Amino acid sequence: MSYDDLDLKKPIEADDYEECSNFIINSIDNIMQDAMDNGKNKIIINTNLKLGIPMENVNKIAGPFIEAWAFEVFVEHLEDKNNQYQLINVEAGERLNMADVILQFKKTRKRSSSITAYVDVKATSKDIENSGKSPNITSFVRIRSAYITDPDYLFVILSIKHRVFSTKHDVTEMMMGVMEVVDFKAYDLKYLSDADISYNPALGTGQIQVRDIHYVSIQKRSTWEFCKLLDKKCIASKKGMSNGLSMQRIKAGFDK
Repeated sequence: MSYDDLDLKKPIEADDYEECSNFIINSIDNIMQDAMDNGKNKIIINTNLKLGIPMENVNKIAGPFIEAWAFEVFVEHLEDKNNQYQLINVEAGERLNMADVILQFKKTRKRSSSITAYVDVKATSKDIENSGKSPNITSFVRIRSAYITDPDYLFVILSIKHRVFSTKHDVTEMMMGVMEVVDFKAYDLKYLSDADISYNPALGTGQIQVRDIHYVSIQKRSTWEFCKLLDKKCIASKKGMSNGLSMQRIKAGFDK
């Protein structure tokens, strides 16, 4: 069996998908920038350790803190009476969900009045070389299924760069850890360039990865073109055409 022999569903997104994608990315960028400009970019971590947080291993605990910070930033904007970004709902992604945060924005469209964005928050350290450089995004089958089920599925990667330092409390003289957000970048997974997306066949049905989350290029494409790109990455993997495994992965759940 070859790829061309498969009879696959061909998802077709709405005419205004690109407009919606740009709207979401710009809104997330502005919300993050507001938090940084207003001094809300610090996470204080109090411990009873006299020497403070072990800096050499801080990247191992940064992820959950950064995810929680991002979620609170979005919630604050949702609760703001002067909410200028039309944010109307914020939810935390359930455990094992592809998204850490689910955002819904008000926007008038032909067939709806809102847009939903599924945001995957990735924490990277500014002080640790290659920190979070090639993160796993999600499994091949899960992300491809999502785009087949909903051709307008909008999956955003929010890369947040941080640095950590310690400071002594004036009264207790205990060391406090400060995790400071110093930079960020949001982008639509579907619009990442071919070179930026890789496929790791080692785990389960294979993991979609971003080669270097700090440096990405944008390439506009349709949902069907993106699905074919994912298929191409799967087929080209070491567990590809030689044993037919990639054909099974692509075919499973996607037939008409």
